[in-house]
Amino acid sequence: MNREEFIKKIDSKIKLIRNERNYTQDKMAEIIGISKKTLIQIEKERGSLGWTGAVAVCSIFKDSEILQMTLGGDAQDIILSLAFDKYEENYTITMGGKIWWDEILAKGEYRVQKNIISNHYRILNKGDRRICYSFDSEYINKRLDELYSKDEEK
Repeated sequence: MNREEFIKKIDSKIKLIRNERNYTQDKMAEIIGISKKTLIQIEKERGSLGWTGAVAVCSIFKDSEILQMTLGGDAQDIILSLAFDKYEENYTITMGGKIWWDEILAKGEYRVQKNIISNHYRILNKGDRRICYSFDSEYINKRLDELYSKDEEK
């Protein structure tokens, strides 16, 4: 998935997200910071939220079932992977990939998973904490080797 595909997915679900919350077009436009006219154009597939708008919608409506089903879980992983290409954070705990994830590879206490919807990768440790994520499989494999090598040295 690239930014353009991400934006198109969010654009195509904006009306469903609005209906999920029972918001009027006026209220939805106000919440996401666009005009009602722009929202109508997006809902009619004649306009777009763009990158900033799509990120805003995902942030504001992060608990939306529509978004979770569209993106295969938490949108933040995808947003950060698209924004930074390769992203690492302070080892956020996950559910271990019970939903939306395929196990790809394991080395030592680390395993690589691939999201079945967005196709981005992540590395988890034995405690199901996310080490990093990216759309770049070469980066993920290199990072897995680095993590495994550090553990072997200990």
